[in-house]
Amino acid sequence: MRVAETTIDALGRGLNFIKRQPRDWKVSAARTSTHRFIYQMVLPYLSVYTRELGATGTQLGLVNTIGMAIAGLVGPPTGWIIDRIGVKTIYLIGIVLIALSYLIYGIAQGWVIIIAAMISYQLGLATSMQGCQVICGNSLASEDRATGMSCCETLAAGLLGMAGPMVGAWLVTAFGGVNISGIRPLFYIAVAGTIGTLFFILTQLSNRRLVVPGAGETGILKGISQVFREGHNLKRWLVISSINALPMGMIIPFSQVFAHEVKGADQYVLGAMVTGAALMPLIIGIPTGRIADKIGRKKVLYFSIPLFWTSSLILIWAPNPAFLIAAGVMQGFFHITAVITGAMTFELVPPEHMGRWTGTLRFFRMFLAAATAYLAGVIWDNIGPQYVFLSVIAIDLLVRVPLLIGMPETLKIRED
Repeated sequence: MRVAETTIDALGRGLNFIKRQPRDWKVSAARTSTHRFIYQMVLPYLSVYTRELGATGTQLGLVNTIGMAIAGLVGPPTGWIIDRIGVKTIYLIGIVLIALSYLIYGIAQGWVIIIAAMISYQLGLATSMQGCQVICGNSLASEDRATGMSCCETLAAGLLGMAGPMVGAWLVTAFGGVNISGIRPLFYIAVAGTIGTLFFILTQLSNRRLVVPGAGETGILKGISQVFREGHNLKRWLVISSINALPMGMIIPFSQVFAHEVKGADQYVLGAMVTGAALMPLIIGIPTGRIADKIGRKKVLYFSIPLFWTSSLILIWAPNPAFLIAAGVMQGFFHITAVITGAMTFELVPPEHMGRWTGTLRFFRMFLAAATAYLAGVIWDNIGPQYVFLSVIAIDLLVRVPLLIGMPETLKIRED
């Protein structure tokens, strides 16, 4: 009885927390969660599909490199535009580009055209997520920020993130298995779902300015310079946050291929790995965010970063499918780390600079991830697949963690 009452009380507190947040944050969180469901549905098969179309490991790395590099280029001007005209228009453009990406995937007849699909996806993700980040960064109070972001992540990467791979595995089985003809229909379904989110944002998100009047009216370069003058430890954080993005180019695109080609995983195991990655944010995402709002961001990062490393170690060693799924579960700590890192990102600059700051940060994050994605492909083909994953751990140990130790705690920076 007491356990049931505690659970009901926790649910009540969670609902009250969500109710008191601004409408635009709730609209954006709903759209982001739907996007994550769609993406998780196709994620287990993106790299496998590209390989089935004829790409080598190096060419797979090149596909991700080009897409992320171009997405990085649009970061600063996108942030500058957001600070001038508001979020909604940029948000809608990003969703259109994501839908176009899935369409290109669906009609692709060779791996080269996947470059266009990846460019469109990364551009769409960069612009739509930048809009989402500005809404999140400027709508949530500091004492609610990590909790609110964790709520969004729990729904997106948790509940819907778990459902997406299971639906994807069922569809791939129905359409013929892990091959081109079995995977291709997923992309057409993704196009339809993404168009649905477009109309949702068009009709439900307000177009109000989330920044003070006059923000972003200087030139792009002067605006970025102003951000660095008024922010806190931004150069150090550029390096830390950029390294935090390395798994997007080095681990996530290659883990499914490693499991399929090196460990023999079928569509069910591939789907279960992605589902497992969604399990961790679902179980501990909100409590972790609440802890970060109480004791600080850095203390949470100190234990979540090493736990993410264990995912790669288990993947490399895995003697059977159960361990591959366990590796997927531990990969969920990437999402938890990303949420806490994102909370720190928002707290380092004043609200009126949020668009330019997130745009500048995306530029550096995407370019580093792009360079290392190509490097990962070269390592895969010429040294050994397992060294792709081990190199990320080495960079974390030698660079990111020492720099993080020297960062101040950001929980109260904005209020101060």
